[in-house]
Amino acid sequence: MGFWGEAIACFPQEPRTFWLGSHPAATPRLALRRLLTRAEHISRQLDPPASRPLRHWLTDAQAHEHALAALTAGRMFTHTVPDDALRYMLSARPATPTRLPRQVP
Repeated sequence: MGFWGEAIACFPQEPRTFWLGSHPAATPRLALRRLLTRAEHISRQLDPPASRPLRHWLTDAQAHEHALAALTAGRMFTHTVPDDALRYMLSARPATPTRLPRQVP
């Protein structure tokens, strides 16, 4: 079994969604590591007050263990970060290699 991770931004009150990237991963730990890397990139692009929740999540070992447990158990993990009217969503889920979506840059 492989894993698929992606990052999106959306306006909850509107039908617009912006894909920020996606990636395959071989293990739950790699899937989480790639989500953390993408979260770091996003946090650098936000204003300091808006980036605080994301920066906190980046250093929250208990939250990371929760994510690993969910992925290892075959469940999807999602972390949502609000920024005014915009929401950033980071997710990873199990996926079989033959059913992985096409990678988006």
